[in-house]
Amino acid sequence: MKAVLLESHGPPEVLKYKDIPEIVCGPGKIKIKIKFSSINHLDLWVRSGLPGMHINLPMIMGSDATGTIVEIGKDVNGFSIGDDVVIQPGVYDPECKTSIIGHENLSPTYGILGETHTGVQSEFVVLEPLHVYQMPKSFSHAEISSMPLTFMTAYQMLIEKAKISKSDNLLIYGGTSGVGSAAIQIAKNFGCHEIISTVGSKDKIRYVEELGASAVFLHDHNLYSNVKNYLGQKKIDVVFEHIGKETWETSMKLLAKGGRLVTCGATTGSNVEINLTHIFFKQISILGSTMSNINAFKNVLKNISNKEYKPMIDSVFLAKDVVLAHQRIENRENMGKVVIEML
Repeated sequence: MKAVLLESHGPPEVLKYKDIPEIVCGPGKIKIKIKFSSINHLDLWVRSGLPGMHINLPMIMGSDATGTIVEIGKDVNGFSIGDDVVIQPGVYDPECKTSIIGHENLSPTYGILGETHTGVQSEFVVLEPLHVYQMPKSFSHAEISSMPLTFMTAYQMLIEKAKISKSDNLLIYGGTSGVGSAAIQIAKNFGCHEIISTVGSKDKIRYVEELGASAVFLHDHNLYSNVKNYLGQKKIDVVFEHIGKETWETSMKLLAKGGRLVTCGATTGSNVEINLTHIFFKQISILGSTMSNINAFKNVLKNISNKEYKPMIDSVFLAKDVVLAHQRIENRENMGKVVIEML
């Protein structure tokens, strides 16, 4: 079978689309013919190499995918051959006491397909049932494949961690990114009072406004003054952060007393300065977040089924052109998710 394979870390060109032995479906497993898989920033980090984290190579890339069940192992119930399914990318031991109480992504056993475990960008995958969910019929395979990781991450950050309220003013960085565009939709659907977002160039402003942002600013050296002037006497209640060093100081200054900053990434660097006096005087909460628990994932699927959340696809590449797909994201040319078709 064909797969997108990472054999060594580096630029997009290190990725290979090549033949590997087809996997066998054993007891307790489900074999799926993958149709589409989307690319997340996580894929770029895995490909480049994550500092301080060992990744076993070679690695099949990818965390998000949709496909059709072609084989069901012994002792698996609730599925049928021919079912269209979506992959839940979190890996965990369901018998772990942390998982049992509904905090799967806090379990010491937690990992991610395409990072700590073999990914899904191959013609076939064999997975445990905990990764396999019936695909919502509201959108196509390509569209659904673009949504799980970013929406479950953003949902966990806003609903579970920051505990947003309708009266909140939000600042969501990177409105055209997968996780940023998901966050805007989740906040808009929740009914938040003010949703401010940022983009890297003027040609991306309308895209983010159409997602539901109240105001959109360039994340340049004028960002703090522009947002401050827009808010007037108001402050930001929740900062949705995944940029890191470049935006940290601005975030701290814009936060209201009792404000919350929730972060899931650091694309511009992870070492930031924190003034503890500033933190305790303003009673600011800094919240870290990775992926989501399974209840959040199920809520995301329900909202996708109801078309409350919609896919935002930038482009679709054939799997053989995965290098071009990674280059498009790395060059910040995309608005929305980049998807690859597994033929």
